[in-house]
Amino acid sequence: MSSRRQFLRVAAAGAGAILVSPRIAFANVVSERRFVFVIQRGAADGLNIVVPYAEPAYAKLRGALAIDPSSAHRLDVSFALHPALTQMATMYADRQALFVHAVASPYRDRSHFDGQNVLETGSASPYQVKDGWLNRLAALLPAARETAIAFAPTVPMALRGTAAVTSYAPSALPPAPDDLLMRVSQLYDDDAQLRPLWESAMTARGLAGDAGARQDPASLGKLAAGFLARDDGPRIAMIETGGWDTHSAQNARLANQLKALDTMLAALRDGMGPAWSKTTVLVATEFGRTAAANGTEGTDHGTGSVAMVLGGAVAGGRVVADWPGLTPRDLYEARDLKPTASLDALIAGAASEALGLDPHHTARALFGRAAAVKPFSGIVRA
Repeated sequence: MSSRRQFLRVAAAGAGAILVSPRIAFANVVSERRFVFVIQRGAADGLNIVVPYAEPAYAKLRGALAIDPSSAHRLDVSFALHPALTQMATMYADRQALFVHAVASPYRDRSHFDGQNVLETGSASPYQVKDGWLNRLAALLPAARETAIAFAPTVPMALRGTAAVTSYAPSALPPAPDDLLMRVSQLYDDDAQLRPLWESAMTARGLAGDAGARQDPASLGKLAAGFLARDDGPRIAMIETGGWDTHSAQNARLANQLKALDTMLAALRDGMGPAWSKTTVLVATEFGRTAAANGTEGTDHGTGSVAMVLGGAVAGGRVVADWPGLTPRDLYEARDLKPTASLDALIAGAASEALGLDPHHTARALFGRAAAVKPFSGIVRA
């Protein structure tokens, strides 16, 4: 039976997520490498995130929404980074970030739900596959306990499948008194099924620390780092972000979204310590937005967008783009940035190189269309 002293030694930290995440177990060490997928739900506007300032049609199409290149972070002679992404600009300068422009999944319609399903399942069309590519990626690692975690209230589609995964979300509930937690611990002491689950939850509670009850971007990045930096922690993670559907008042809304993303990723970097050098983070959205501004100071659902790859393991400091142009004849269906790069190919290349896996086998396992998916190479430093 647990004593009060034993209990407090295990659980001496904030309220964590005992009620929302009763199932956290850490993997046996399978690799020193980490891979993190950050999804931007809502269709992020790639044209104003990585700005094609040298494209003559950009300012005309965007009007008041066009980002002034003098206020942006100049990346090269063609592209600049949104002014809100100050930490990401630093990572780019340190050759720890790269951007892939005019990229898209195989999906070519404009439904958020369908687009996110294609992105997360790795299928060619929505609702044809029942598990997620990130779960299939976890299954490629040596057998262990949970090797993957989602920082979300429930396991997202990308992580659902046969491989053991878990999720963790900060709780806004008041902290439970130590006496109550000790009594529950004693209650479960002799229960072979519930005791391991309770101990896992208490471990997660302790790891969450003072970030466990807060949901601001910096705390989320710190929380994720607390799990991922552990020697016995998960090696694959997913972080959800929302609010990227900027139909109106885009400039202010997008700036706030990007500042939050920038803050979260910087906190993740800073919290990872030495493990950052073995970490690769991929940031992607379900589709882009229209090339031209609409009548409400925003943009509508589009096709091509930008993906971001960053981390201490990344061979960064560059923009990868087969730029299609923004003149009317260059646009997809006369309205969107035309995709010239495959998001599936980027995922396959980044994930395989990040985790030291065979790229072609990874592409087949994740997307099942080996002939069509030629993985990107050179994303991660050798």
